[in-house]
Amino acid sequence: MSKPILINVTEEIVLGLVRFLLHSPGYQTFCDCEYCQMAICSVALNNLPTYYVSTSDAREEAYLTLKTQENLEVINKKIIAAIHEVGKKANHTI
Repeated sequence: MSKPILINVTEEIVLGLVRFLLHSPGYQTFCDCEYCQMAICSVALNNLPTYYVSTSDAREEAYLTLKTQENLEVINKKIIAAIHEVGKKANHTI
């Protein structure tokens, strides 16, 4: 039996998508420093449901559930809104 884990799969997906989006052509005018990335993730995650799992197998199942087109559209909308919200704040504060 593998060691138990505690992972928020939504968080893992958001972290990856934020990094991807900030390096895409449409968002190159936004700051992509580590602070801004984490601020964007926190804003987006506070507006998304959590999806915690405690095993590797459950993690894989959660990815399949969360990575549907419909769920990714919702996640992307929340991330894009967070990018714009964080981007409006001066001095890297939110």
